Amino acid sequence: MGKLLLTGVDGNLGGQAAEYLVNLVDRDRLIFCAYNPASLQKYAEMGIETHVTNFNHIDGLAEAFAKAEKVALISMPFVGEKRQAAHRNVVDAAKQAGVKQLVYTSLVNAADETNPSVEKLDHVYTEDYVKAAGLDYIFLRNSQYAEAMVTNYFTYAKSDGVLKNNQGDGKMAYISRKDCAKAVAYALASTDYSQATLNINGPELMTMTDFIHIGNEVTGSAVTYQETTDEENYAVFDAMGVPRTTDGVFAKGSEAPFSSEGMVTFGQAIRMGKMDAFTDDFKKLTGQDALTVRHMFEHADEFQVGERHSQDQ
Repeated sequence: MGKLLLTGVDGNLGGQAAEYLVNLVDRDRLIFCAYNPASLQKYAEMGIETHVTNFNHIDGLAEAFAKAEKVALISMPFVGEKRQAAHRNVVDAAKQAGVKQLVYTSLVNAADETNPSVEKLDHVYTEDYVKAAGLDYIFLRNSQYAEAMVTNYFTYAKSDGVLKNNQGDGKMAYISRKDCAKAVAYALASTDYSQATLNINGPELMTMTDFIHIGNEVTGSAVTYQETTDEENYAVFDAMGVPRTTDGVFAKGSEAPFSSEGMVTFGQAIRMGKMDAFTDDFKKLTGQDALTVRHMFEHADEFQVGERHSQDQ
């Protein structure tokens, strides 16, 4: 039986998935890959096979993947051609190495051509590239990380108490990044899925107003919601020192690690009802209930979005 390979162990999602995997699968069946060698050290000391990889270059990737039967590709934390090229390198190397199945972290409603999110373009590109390569697959189409909006809530709670964005009354089944990582671990370990597209959603479909109401109930704050236009939303992020694209420079200490183009078009998609997928795929995959937004506010220190800036060159 081949090994199970997890990429992106030096990132937020991949690092959490690694923690789940070491308790889910025998360590001699695991391979962990990362750009940052320091993040691999503790796993190497556990006896897990590790490889330092840079997906911007295909050289050495097939060798790193050589013993793997399944590979989990954590989508790269930048947007556009650079991400697409990195993902192509992983898929090409996996095919060359004889990998049987690829698990990929995608986005809800990625294939909908009317979805305005710029983030979804790279995801549907990668999904199509995996299919064209002839690899079996499990696509995990994640809803928005609740951590992003929990962090956003506290940013506004500390300022004027008015959370402003362009989502309007659109709905989203917010999912914890921890649960998305759990889905990666279980998908990698599972033998039950083939050519599968799973929606990884939280347990509650809600508007931004609903989300804020829960935050206020738990924290005692009095944050309110104000819908903005798309251009007004860009102006808010500009004032916070958030660049329009992931190629820009983020202000030091920025509490918004995502580029504003990604966030504004994501909010637009939510407002248009393009991101309201709501299934029980997570429970079917893991056998567990997803964490609620209320739980995340009650344990808010554990559910902050953190940095998402790529270290690669």
